[in-house]
Amino acid sequence: MAHADNLRRGALLMLASGLLFSVMGALVKYMSAHLPNEMVVFFRSVMGLLALLPWVLHRGVGHLKTKNLRGHLWRGLAGVAAMYCYFYAIAHLPLAEATLLNYSTPLFVPFIAAAWLGEKIPRKIWAAIITGFIGILLILKPGLDLFTPVSLIGVASGLFAALAMVSIRRLTHTEPTLRIVFYFSLVCTAVSAVPLAWRWQTPDPALWTLLILMGALASLAQLLLTRAYSHAPAAQVGPFTYATVVFAAAIGWMFWGEIPDLLSFGGTALVCLAGIMTIRFAGQRLLSEARLAK
Repeated sequence: MAHADNLRRGALLMLASGLLFSVMGALVKYMSAHLPNEMVVFFRSVMGLLALLPWVLHRGVGHLKTKNLRGHLWRGLAGVAAMYCYFYAIAHLPLAEATLLNYSTPLFVPFIAAAWLGEKIPRKIWAAIITGFIGILLILKPGLDLFTPVSLIGVASGLFAALAMVSIRRLTHTEPTLRIVFYFSLVCTAVSAVPLAWRWQTPDPALWTLLILMGALASLAQLLLTRAYSHAPAAQVGPFTYATVVFAAAIGWMFWGEIPDLLSFGGTALVCLAGIMTIRFAGQRLLSEARLAK
């Protein structure tokens, strides 16, 4: 009974996290019509950094000392690149499609881990990978008049996020969670601040409110995601992350009248299925890396 209760709590927390991430995506989509992508990425990054300050002050600055600055830098650069691509895709694609392409990350991780870390790709993972890439092709529609080049930027967001996840795999050998997340937020904030020198636009009061709300929702969603993994095994609650795509589709339909065509619908189903298969096969490690990569 206790196991069932923990699984139920974990699933509910994961669903709540997915809903908040979807609402955050909707805010990004709305604000992208009024503010440059660079500003939205910066405020998402700086709010994440501010959310970490209580933990940093509690643990002490000495806890942040590291001998692997290069590893943190690479992880941060991959993460901020993923964020730029994801937010750009949200601005120019249907919300569900942009979200789904970003959630293609598990399909790229095995290839990057094989090339970078020398890990072998298990046979049972291949079926999931092939299924997922067939789904991506259905969504991208290459060679058809319906093909949207911006979709490739959505795929790039998943690829860069996968690079970030594999870099986390190396960092966790010597670095604690707080340090990894702190340096990620610090690098993202520093990098995304640079374009503001020529892309800054002063938001009106309503947009200031939405920028702060976006950062708060992302931080809360991250917290709920972390709590979900503490209640049940990642392989059991992890598949619920794909509910984010469903929530995004519902929000996109309600506020922007976005309805996927049959090819996109079929591709979405295949990518979700492949992601769930990969999570079930890969288990705890893949999901713990995903938690740190958000």
